[in-house]
Amino acid sequence: MEHLNAGYLQLGLFALAFGGLQIWWISSTIRGRRRARPMNQQEFKRSLERIWAREEQRP
Repeated sequence: MEHLNAGYLQLGLFALAFGGLQIWWISSTIRGRRRARPMNQQEFKRSLERIWAREEQRP
Protein backbone atom coordinates (compact mmCIF):
# COMPACT_ATOMS: atom_id res chain seq x y z
CA MET A 1 0.00 0.00 0.00
CA GLU A 2 2.93 2.36 0.66
CA HIS A 3 4.11 1.97 -2.93
CA LEU A 4 0.69 2.94 -4.21
CA ASN A 5 0.65 6.13 -2.13
CA ALA A 6 4.19 7.05 -3.21
CA GLY A 7 3.15 6.66 -6.85
CA TYR A 8 0.17 8.95 -6.38
CA LEU A 9 2.37 11.49 -4.63
CA GLN A 10 4.85 11.50 -7.51
CA LEU A 11 2.05 11.79 -10.05
CA GLY A 12 0.50 14.66 -8.10
CA LEU A 13 3.81 16.54 -7.92
CA PHE A 14 4.36 16.02 -11.64
CA ALA A 15 0.84 17.27 -12.41
CA LEU A 16 1.41 20.38 -10.24
CA ALA A 17 4.71 21.15 -11.96
CA PHE A 18 3.20 20.61 -15.40
CA GLY A 19 0.18 22.78 -14.56
CA GLY A 20 2.43 25.52 -13.23
CA LEU A 21 4.49 25.53 -16.40
CA GLN A 22 1.34 25.67 -18.52
CA ILE A 23 0.02 28.67 -16.57
CA TRP A 24 3.40 30.42 -16.85
CA TRP A 25 3.60 29.76 -20.62
CA ILE A 26 0.06 30.96 -21.33
CA SER A 27 0.47 34.12 -19.23
CA SER A 28 3.80 34.99 -20.87
CA THR A 29 2.23 34.50 -24.31
CA ILE A 30 -0.65 36.80 -23.44
CA ARG A 31 1.73 39.45 -22.02
CA GLY A 32 3.84 39.28 -25.20
CA ARG A 33 0.80 39.95 -27.38
CA ARG A 34 -0.09 43.03 -25.35
CA ARG A 35 3.36 44.50 -25.96
CA ALA A 36 3.24 43.89 -29.71
CA ARG A 37 2.05 46.95 -31.58
CA PRO A 38 2.80 48.57 -34.93
CA MET A 39 5.74 50.96 -35.09
CA ASN A 40 5.30 54.53 -36.16
CA GLN A 41 7.59 55.95 -38.84
CA GLN A 42 10.09 57.41 -36.37
CA GLU A 43 10.44 54.15 -34.41
CA PHE A 44 10.85 52.19 -37.63
CA LYS A 45 13.60 54.54 -38.82
CA ARG A 46 15.45 54.23 -35.47
CA SER A 47 15.18 50.45 -35.64
CA LEU A 48 16.66 50.34 -39.13
CA GLU A 49 19.47 52.69 -38.15
CA ARG A 50 20.40 50.41 -35.23
CA ILE A 51 20.46 47.39 -37.55
CA TRP A 52 22.65 49.18 -40.09
CA ALA A 53 25.02 50.41 -37.36
CA ARG A 54 25.47 46.82 -36.13
CA GLU A 55 26.21 45.58 -39.66
CA GLU A 56 28.85 48.29 -40.19
CA GLN A 57 30.64 47.29 -36.97
CA ARG A 58 31.05 43.67 -38.02
CA PRO A 59 34.51 42.73 -39.37
